[in-house]
Amino acid sequence: MFTDAKEILSDFLARGLLNDLLTIGGFVLALLLVARLMSQKKAPANTFAWLLVIVLLPYVGVPLYLIFGGRKLRRLAARKAPLTPHLPHSPATASIFATQPVAHTIMSSGAGAPVAGNRLKLLTTGEDTYATLVKQIRAARRTIHINTFILGRDDTGRSLVRLLAERAREGVKVRLLLDAVGCMFIRPSFHAELRAAGGEVCKFMRVLPFTSRGSANLRNHRKIAVFDHAIAIVGGHNLANEYMGSAPYRKRFRDLGALIEGPAATLLNEVFIADWCFASRQSPETLRRGPRIDSAADRGPAELQVVASGPDVPGDPLYEGIISMIQEAEKSIWIVTPYFIPDDVLLRSLIVKARAGREVTLIVPEHSNHPVTDFARRHYIRELCLAGGRVLLFQPGMMHSKAVIVDDRVGLLGSANFDLRSLFVNFEIGVVVHTTAEALAMKAWAREQAESCREFVNRKRPHRLWSGMLEDFSRLLAPLL
Repeated sequence: MFTDAKEILSDFLARGLLNDLLTIGGFVLALLLVARLMSQKKAPANTFAWLLVIVLLPYVGVPLYLIFGGRKLRRLAARKAPLTPHLPHSPATASIFATQPVAHTIMSSGAGAPVAGNRLKLLTTGEDTYATLVKQIRAARRTIHINTFILGRDDTGRSLVRLLAERAREGVKVRLLLDAVGCMFIRPSFHAELRAAGGEVCKFMRVLPFTSRGSANLRNHRKIAVFDHAIAIVGGHNLANEYMGSAPYRKRFRDLGALIEGPAATLLNEVFIADWCFASRQSPETLRRGPRIDSAADRGPAELQVVASGPDVPGDPLYEGIISMIQEAEKSIWIVTPYFIPDDVLLRSLIVKARAGREVTLIVPEHSNHPVTDFARRHYIRELCLAGGRVLLFQPGMMHSKAVIVDDRVGLLGSANFDLRSLFVNFEIGVVVHTTAEALAMKAWAREQAESCREFVNRKRPHRLWSGMLEDFSRLLAPLL
């Protein structure tokens, strides 16, 4: 009897000691993660959100941060090809290079210089984008490189896979890069025809098994299609019915893209090569080998700056480029984005410009496809309106376009949203337009979108307790989404 009691007491003490050790170990680990978090170059809102989760819910926050918390991974960046790519020839120097502070800011933050000799055509509807994509796929003579975040299991996705398989059978080298999270439910059987025809399909940073700390958090949100190294399509369109298709679709998002011919397209191809070789472990020289169309030829008047941003870039060139665009504005700032969750610097820069009498116009969807971001944006929209900015709510449907236009002389389009995830976490791609004609075309497109909007009437903070709490909670979670 006494022996049993001693064993029970001993077992109780052992369990208590084990629990104490686990508690102490968890506390020490949480402290180490907090110290690491504070040393990283994160947006303040993002840092604060992680701090709350780690400190208040360590058993949840610590494992979540270990899985999702990475932003700039040195080993990842070291394994990837440089994302300030240089052309194999010397492209024409952009005339704006010596006089444009925005271009210098972006270069100083890790991107390349603007290049001249490009032709740019805006793609403003899903039907036009699909038709252009199909036309370029059919016209390609040597290579087709496509990077997408989402490949739809629908008519659009199936038809594009079939067409790519057809071109692969004809001897064109086809490579399709899919993000592992965005295409999580795409099974190998969906693109089996393409692979059987000789095409290659690869997924970027698979979530399971975890390839590295933070691999589940770092997503390739870039949308790039490059044909024969010299013609490219870039923008916000994914390969799915919601974004593009051969016929109008009632639920299709309003999106923006561009067809680019010239040296800038070759630079976009270099970004694709870096991403593909990282995911596939192939040599970059393998993709660059063989004859190609001469991209050095003067294709048009557009002076463009290709800007890759993400964990594989030392700085934050898209973020700093946008700040520079805003701060250099003398007359007007137009922003079109599906999600508006800026950090304090971006918001304050816009507020200062609005108070200084500049025309600050923001276009967002009245209701986006992520309701939590609609609650999270309310505070920022109210602050901007109080400063004199104008907020337009696009309706009906989803506004998925991403664009910034300043003073009718410089513009930005690409894959990045105006939120913390796009600007600080995701792999993104942007093209900065440094020529007036192309910037004016973007401004005309933005004004056309404004005709489908209603103006936001600035309201005070919600009086209902639950509504205000939901807004605050959404603002807290938004940096982590």
